[in-house]
Amino acid sequence: MAMKRVATSAIRAFTSSGIPSPSSVLTRELHASPGSKKIVGVFYKANEFASMNPNFVGCAENALGIRDWLESQGHQYIVTDDKDGPDCELEKHIPDLHVLITTPFHPAYVTAERIKKAKNLQLLLTAGIGSDHVDLKAAADAGLTVAEVTGSNVVSVAEDELMRILILIRNFLPGHHQVISGDWNVAAIAYRAYDLEGKTVGTVGAGRIGRLLLQRLKPFNCNLLYHDRIKMDPELESQTGAKFEEDLDAMLPKCDIIVINAPLTEKTKGMFNKEKIAKLKKGVLVVNNARGAIMDTQAVVDACSSGHIAGYSGDVWNPQPAPKDHPWRYMPNQAMTPHISGTTIDGQLRYAAGVKDMLERYFKGEDFPQQHYIVKDGELASQYR
Repeated sequence: MAMKRVATSAIRAFTSSGIPSPSSVLTRELHASPGSKKIVGVFYKANEFASMNPNFVGCAENALGIRDWLESQGHQYIVTDDKDGPDCELEKHIPDLHVLITTPFHPAYVTAERIKKAKNLQLLLTAGIGSDHVDLKAAADAGLTVAEVTGSNVVSVAEDELMRILILIRNFLPGHHQVISGDWNVAAIAYRAYDLEGKTVGTVGAGRIGRLLLQRLKPFNCNLLYHDRIKMDPELESQTGAKFEEDLDAMLPKCDIIVINAPLTEKTKGMFNKEKIAKLKKGVLVVNNARGAIMDTQAVVDACSSGHIAGYSGDVWNPQPAPKDHPWRYMPNQAMTPHISGTTIDGQLRYAAGVKDMLERYFKGEDFPQQHYIVKDGELASQYR
């Protein structure tokens, strides 16, 4: 079954062909025949903010802006923010849903147990980028298709990373807190505030987001390094001004600032443990908008407390939403936020359009653009292997 390459930012759909998958997995076919489908979306609740911006489509109340379209075609569209525990709203719909739409910002954890219960499930869609909230091996073994809107919010995340670098290096937050509390102590801020120019910044991972960040850092006249499983082509390397570091352990002690841009996989889970953090330069700044589970939670707390990490900023946690007692909320020298970097209004409009495009293809039994597939025909995308 050949896949079409389409240069749009949407998500893909699986064709119903009756031909067995090349792997020995029995694929759950995506039926193109007419008939009502049950589609469940899990999004964060916006409450009073839902009506404050007509383009705020990423919340549960506005449901990606596709409710009227889906229901006009006879499909059932259930939307909830209640996703955890055996008695949650999502759990009630698991046995008979056909499509589950989730986001990284309020992830519904699609476990092997849930996949086993979901007898009618054919398609798992991520409205955004990053499908690690799904047990991808279980999805592949069950013959499910998993897809996301690749590229939909890479600009949003890269811009956010640049902001966090500047917030940390200029020691911005303590100064802001002084203003709020009525204080005025320039020395308490200035003693650890630096220029970004001339500093060495390394990105662990140089995919779409990492490359955009490097391009945005170039005008700051930094020394730019990157570690990735794939080396950039020479033209792109020249455009970013970044130098390839094949050995991550050799790159880490060179960097004043480390940015995590790697996907969460079995290889990267817990990668920055006590031993790896010890390889970082003392006083390093760390930005992580990738996934919280790439870091060893307590190792980060200990390094921030000792000053080995002089500042840590990001918007990803493990788990999400982060519980009130999560230690990153209370560790020193942090600039953490909820998972917001990829859910700007511009990002929402892009991933909502991508989800709609993918659903249209699903109803027609058409393939998605190849770059959106995370699992297809029992095979995981290369970055998750």
